[in-house]
Amino acid sequence: MANELSPLIGGAARAADPVVRGITDEQLTLPTPCAEYDVRALLNHLFHVVVGFQALAAREAADFSTTPDYLQGEWRARFGAETGKLVTAWAAPGALEGVSPGMGLPQRTVAHMVLGDLLVHGWDLARATGQDYRPDQAALDEVRPAVDDMAPMAREAGVYGEEVAVPSDATPLEKLLAATGRDPRWSPS
Repeated sequence: MANELSPLIGGAARAADPVVRGITDEQLTLPTPCAEYDVRALLNHLFHVVVGFQALAAREAADFSTTPDYLQGEWRARFGAETGKLVTAWAAPGALEGVSPGMGLPQRTVAHMVLGDLLVHGWDLARATGQDYRPDQAALDEVRPAVDDMAPMAREAGVYGEEVAVPSDATPLEKLLAATGRDPRWSPS
């Protein structure tokens, strides 16, 4: 039986999948809101997160020291298959219980990390390639408090930038992006 987070991870994956499938080979060198990544590098990073967090769900080791090139063969279709494995891994009984041996964080926090990565990097890739992005509202609602809790540690580790100011009427997605240090108004030009 799935826990309450696995369907939300599934929703975030379903929102990111059409964006990944819509990226053309010509767009792989475009800049993204993640200044250190072009589209190719961000896709490889997101693939690596998806694969690595499958292992973390099962309390196995995940190596994030290097990022392989996942953009070989039918990588667009493979992204959907890998996110399907991710959802299954996080739906396993006990996946949210205890502490991750590899991360030293509560498993629930690790699940929130991958949920946040799917949501935010889905937007990053959509924005970089001029695509529409419709994230799951329930996933946004779930991950925002976790991102706020993780933000100081993530900023210290250089994973998040400083929070960007947004108007009080900003959307939940814009508030999430701002919390991670992204400017919701970012454009590639």
